[in-house]
Amino acid sequence: MTKTITTTALAALIAGATALPSAAEEWRGWNIHPEDYPNGVALESFAEMVAERTEGRIEPQVYHNGVLGAQPDAIEQLRNGGLDFANFNMGPMGQIVSATNVLSLPFLFTDLDNMHEVMDGEIGDRFADALAEEGIIALSWFDSGARSFYNTERAINTPADLDGLKFRVMNNDLYVQMVDQLGGNATPMAYSEVYQSLSTGVIDGAENNWPSFDTSNHFEVAGFYSNTNHLILPECICISADTWESVSDEDKEIVREAAVAAAEEQRELWADSSEESRQKVMDAGVQVNDVEDPAAFQEAMQPIYDQFIENNPDLESFINDIRATQS
Repeated sequence: MTKTITTTALAALIAGATALPSAAEEWRGWNIHPEDYPNGVALESFAEMVAERTEGRIEPQVYHNGVLGAQPDAIEQLRNGGLDFANFNMGPMGQIVSATNVLSLPFLFTDLDNMHEVMDGEIGDRFADALAEEGIIALSWFDSGARSFYNTERAINTPADLDGLKFRVMNNDLYVQMVDQLGGNATPMAYSEVYQSLSTGVIDGAENNWPSFDTSNHFEVAGFYSNTNHLILPECICISADTWESVSDEDKEIVREAAVAAAEEQRELWADSSEESRQKVMDAGVQVNDVEDPAAFQEAMQPIYDQFIENNPDLESFINDIRATQS
């Protein structure tokens, strides 16, 4: 006996089909750090919050340890839509977004609290606007710590204490100029070579944050750590502009709130990690000192700032406005 589908039954089938939930939108996210690093933990929280609050409409997946490429490659992937979101450091971002080069100026911020105040406010919004012009939507700002000098010879309290010492720096002209301006000798070098170079006297010191000083074991061969806080680089949770425009206003708000919550978590985890590392190296016998007169270091940077402003006059307002927050 042949069965036929009535008009009523067909309508019911069509209604049922249209009522089925749409497939989740899967987002690919880039992270250079391990999953258990403060950034990795916070990014996983971000992904979970977005998935939960969008009721599965968006399913972010974080790929840790830089498995999707180095940061310069990841930036281009995000701008081209190959990645949906990422945690980027603002240091390498300067090649794409010139305004972010301001953030690599030494002694720009007085401390982490000053950086948070700046980046969470109107000035941070202006940096975000500059990123958006290049297809990168910054939703919140992470910590990457405050970098300070450490060495094998002596405590650094004034610029004169760097005189004659050889310091490894990242391969960036601003950092080379910084050490040279303070009277030291800057030596760009791969991070992987620092431990051996400190051990053998090829260099006298380097500069980094507490967790890196600890986990690299550089504290085993460099017994002096001086809190100069000369470089405080923010990081972002950034979304591809293409991805951002593809979601509803409701989901945009959910994603932004999740990014802000993730930044709060990352900062707390980073502060805890920094304190743990600080205590560990002190217990190991490293002599730690706070620089009593940071103004002397900042004054020594004036030629660097003058040259930077001469080359980038349109960015002077960023510098002036950041300094205004410190008065």
